[in-house]
Amino acid sequence: MRKKDILELKRRFKKDHCTFTKMCGCYVNSEKHIILKFRESFLNLDEEEYFKYLEIAKKVLSGTMGNNILELNFPLKEDLTNEMQTSLIQLKNSRLKDDSLLDGFYQSIIDNYNYTGNFIILIFHDVYDVITKTTDNAKLDESEEVYEYLLCALCPVSLSDPGLRYFEEENKIKARIRDWVLDAPSNGFVFPAFIDRSSDVNAIMYYTKNPKDTHPELMENALGCSSKQTAAIQKETFQLIIKDSYSIDEEKADRIFMEVQENLNVMVEEYNATYQDTDYEPITLTEKDIQNLLIESGIPEEITAKIEKTYVENFGDDLPLAEYLIDPKVLKAHAQQKKEETLKKQVEILQTKLEEVKQETAVANETSMSTVANDADEVLEANEVARHYDIMLQVKPEKMPQIKSQIIDGQKCIVIPINEDEQTTVNGLDDFI
Repeated sequence: MRKKDILELKRRFKKDHCTFTKMCGCYVNSEKHIILKFRESFLNLDEEEYFKYLEIAKKVLSGTMGNNILELNFPLKEDLTNEMQTSLIQLKNSRLKDDSLLDGFYQSIIDNYNYTGNFIILIFHDVYDVITKTTDNAKLDESEEVYEYLLCALCPVSLSDPGLRYFEEENKIKARIRDWVLDAPSNGFVFPAFIDRSSDVNAIMYYTKNPKDTHPELMENALGCSSKQTAAIQKETFQLIIKDSYSIDEEKADRIFMEVQENLNVMVEEYNATYQDTDYEPITLTEKDIQNLLIESGIPEEITAKIEKTYVENFGDDLPLAEYLIDPKVLKAHAQQKKEETLKKQVEILQTKLEEVKQETAVANETSMSTVANDADEVLEANEVARHYDIMLQVKPEKMPQIKSQIIDGQKCIVIPINEDEQTTVNGLDDFI
């Protein structure tokens, strides 16, 4: 079943394209009693009613595939017949003109539909002359097939909300009368299914408004098909299978499930990238795939075996599409968690570096203070020495051999030869001599 097939049918539910021939129905109360039956030529309806019923028909083909719209299949018996399938074919071929077939259909729905309130069963008959299309989707003015089908909608009937309104004839505002109002369909189906622009009598296009409340009893007992889980239920089941394996440690279970979700998303993205230019089938998560996924996610062997077994028990032959098991909210939460962990590590690295810088600065300061202290000690020591001597000389080492002691005019003197290119300073006075 393809989305474009559903859209092709749905686009016809407009005033200028709709070809519904008949519409029949019955009103069922909460005690499962039929209180009204009706049959209408659809094109003869009043305009307001026409569009309201057309909106109901559209709803049966709305929502997302896998969640709101499911392809159900008839399990073939040994003699290759299916009683409910045969009844639906007969009802279709009667074009809703056989009351006994209609009554049998109504009763089958009533007996097998677990709904506690009032509801209406609506069934439409249509014949669609499927126009041939070329490979580039250009339409040709010739028929490829005549697709004759039934569309059924199960619509809850509920009391309108209480309120006040203006009564013009009395010029008063009073409580308005509460009416029984026909709501949008909660369930429905199209038979035969429209697949690859062709009729498939071995399948039904099934609609459920609530993906978590699909009414499998309706699929199995009223329509005679094998029930099927929606993507929402499959996703929820898959999450429980993984987390229940770590039921003692909820935090670890959440962390492992996030890891599985990320690896599953990578698997789907790689598959889609490989086959994006082809008319490929979405990847199904087989038992082997789930095994590889669990190993890649770092799940221990004994737990992997347990999850595999539970996975097969829950899904059996109706294996889910991998993309249906991906939870965008979990992926988003995991991405945020990884981002926070990365930031935390970066902060830790920066703190470590900052501590190292502090330590290096402290050592440098200590060394600097030690040097200053040593210099100060040397100055103090020199000053101390200076107090004991009247004359202190400081000359370059190469001048030392030239210094002599002589008695001049009976006075002991220190004689230091000075060359023309040499400069002198005595107590800060340059060129003293």
